[in-house]
Amino acid sequence: MAGKPRAARGVGWILNRLDPDTDLPWWRVVNGNGGLSTYKLPGAAGPLQRELLSAEGIGFDRTGRVAEDEFWWRPDQEP
Repeated sequence: MAGKPRAARGVGWILNRLDPDTDLPWWRVVNGNGGLSTYKLPGAAGPLQRELLSAEGIGFDRTGRVAEDEFWWRPDQEP
């Protein structure tokens, strides 16, 4: 969505190498379909990511993805 081909690979590479004690808000990274990312954390990262996003007021659709119309960033939209 940012107009950079293969940028998702770089993001995935960074997420995969983060220290579990990082201050980087990794839970804000979702895939191109609004699905939850995978991250190397002990236990299930998906439920933790959903919990952290929900705590920030992010909503989900009935399939468990981040609600597209309400929460997805689009490069052609003003912040």
